[in-house]
Amino acid sequence: MTAAGPEPRPADLIQAPGTPEAAWRSWERWAHFPTFPLPSAGRVVVLAAHPDDEVLGMGGTLARLVAAGVELTVVTVTDGERSHPDSRRVTPVELAELRARELHRALSALGADRTAPVRLGLPDTGVARHEHELTRRLLPLLRGAVLCLAPWEEDRHGDHEAVGRAAGAAAAATAVPRAQYPVWMWHWARPGDPRVPWERAARIALPPPVREAKAAAVRCFTSQITDLGPDPADAAVLPPEELAHHLRDTELVLR
Repeated sequence: MTAAGPEPRPADLIQAPGTPEAAWRSWERWAHFPTFPLPSAGRVVVLAAHPDDEVLGMGGTLARLVAAGVELTVVTVTDGERSHPDSRRVTPVELAELRARELHRALSALGADRTAPVRLGLPDTGVARHEHELTRRLLPLLRGAVLCLAPWEEDRHGDHEAVGRAAGAAAAATAVPRAQYPVWMWHWARPGDPRVPWERAARIALPPPVREAKAAAVRCFTSQITDLGPDPADAAVLPPEELAHHLRDTELVLR
């Protein structure tokens, strides 16, 4: 995850105070969302704008897919090198390699230790400028897949949205079913929020062992969940109140 998109918005929803996780957990609508059918064979392509998005949004689902014997292709569009743009403790190059190692450990925690992520190396916070290139590069990765999981194209983060749009174009061109997962939505939205197409939502249950595996995977992203140092520029991108949104017993996709 990277804290802000490349283009200003009328209201910076990501930087504003977010919705408490208690409000989401007490929402009565959870039980009424249909169950999303996961494939039991074939190959699933999982796209992330930054290393950790796929684990935050779909980590439990990845663990379930691996346990079922489904092949995974994990694609990180950027290296997440700008999560701490003003840090004097770590350079963007160092941060990119650190985050790649964190993702490798996280995938191992999910049982996907044989999955080698495909790193596309597009600029962090600048994906929208390369959207057509991204669509083109996704085409061969999606061909033959049974499902594409991608960031939601209305997540209010420029990189997430650009990856979501490119995934939609590539999935349509290759006739691969696509589902989108939110990341920042849990921060800026609220239960029943009219900005979210809840009629398209479906849930994926995470049994206790899967939920524990996801929590272990999330803990691998130390560069994002802990302070790199005492300087405010090195503060954690994902404080505990933000992480709580991603440690439930349910994940959600938009079909």
